[in-house]
Amino acid sequence: MKDQDHFATVLRNRLNELTQRLSEVETELDKPADPDVEERAVEREGDEVLEGLGNAGLKEIRMIEAALERVEEGTFGFCVACGEPISRERLTLVPHAARCRNCFES
Repeated sequence: MKDQDHFATVLRNRLNELTQRLSEVETELDKPADPDVEERAVEREGDEVLEGLGNAGLKEIRMIEAALERVEEGTFGFCVACGEPISRERLTLVPHAARCRNCFES
């Protein structure tokens, strides 16, 4: 795919962004708990949100790393299910997409 370099750059930039964000989430989760019981309850709710964001970030990181492996293998931009090209429009919206729209929806 002729746009592989462009998408590889987009993927690496997103990977760097997510890695930084997850580092910040981890730092926030490692902070000592507030001694005030009511404040701790609020912090726990916030921690659950941060953990959810962290898990979503980790999932996206795995998908980006897989997409970068496909770039290295020369298979980026082709559906892993059917082998057909993934549209540029889809890759622009979801650069780490592994499946074409038809296979994704089925």
